[in-house]
Order: sequence, then structure tokens, then C-alpha cells
Amino acid sequence: MALKSTVFKANLQIADIDHNYYADHVLTLARHPSETDERMMVRLAALALQAHQVQDMCAGDGNLAFGAGLSDPDEPDVWLRDLTGQTRLWIEVGQPEEKPLLKACNKADLVVVYAFHHAAEVWWRGIQNKLARADRLQVWRMPSTASQALAGLAQRSMQLQATIQEGSLMLGDERRHIDLEPQRWK
Repeated sequence: MALKSTVFKANLQIADIDHNYYADHVLTLARHPSETDERMMVRLAALALQAHQVQDMCAGDGNLAFGAGLSDPDEPDVWLRDLTGQTRLWIEVGQPEEKPLLKACNKADLVVVYAFHHAAEVWWRGIQNKLARADRLQVWRMPSTASQALAGLAQRSMQLQATIQEGSLMLGDERRHIDLEPQRWK
């Protein structure tokens, strides 16, 4: 019998001062049995960092949601679709392979990768030249200590606040917060 995903609920209040985006998002995250709390929370942080694209790319008329992620390799971890169904933003977390990323660049207006984990530098050195001409691609590095600390925020029901200012994200609940500043690689 196959293991089922664990469902997490999050009420996420985003104050993105950098992009003048302020919104509340009610989210459902399905954590695949092989997914860690760290990876799931990096997905949530990536959504918070890119949520302003709802306004920037779709003038507020879009749907920002979690994709199937690990359950379906042809879907992103997070995506933004406009009301016509066009994929405007495709977000991957981790260290995806070159071919699916290039394929995603043909499906979406913008593809963003948030690499995390201590092996991210090794992954990037191995794939960097292969992705050099992908002009719709951005690659960001999440600091390992911060991504690991995000796992401590994971609860089945979460009330979270995200503040983005000067490129840094402060994500937390009523008891603690994590500061992280992604570094842009591409």
C-alpha cells in the first residue's frame, strides 16, 4: 500500500515592501512521503518571495498555487497561472536536472529555482554552463542554515507572517522567525 501525502494548512500574510505587495494567502500544502519539512517550508518561502508576481505579471488576475511537485515531475513546486490558463511563473526548489528546467522555460514566462541544501554549490557548478542561455531562468541559493531552520516552523496548521524587504525574507509565527537572504546565482 502506497503512503499518502500529509496535508498542511497555512494562513500566510505577506508584506512585500520591495514590490508593494500586501496580501493574505490561504494555502494547502501536500507533503509527499519522501519530502522533508525543510523542503516543504522552502516551497512556502519561495511562494512568499515570488507572490508579488500575481500583481506584476497578471495585474492581480492570476492563481498562485502549489503544483504536484515530487508527485509529478512535469509540474512545478509552485506556479502562477493567469485567467487564460497560461503558466506565467514556474518555481522549482532543490537541485533539478537541466532538461526539465529547459522544458519549463518553454512552458512559462519565468522559471525560478531556489536551490538549498549543503550540496547546492556542487549542483550549480555542474549545471551552470548548461543553463547559461536560458534567458527565462533565475537561480537563487537559499542559505543552508536558514533553510534548515525553516523546518522548525512546520506544523499541520500554521499562521505565518512573511516580510520581504531589501531582498531579505523574514518568515515566522507568533513564537519565532527565520531571516533568510537568498543569493542570486543567475
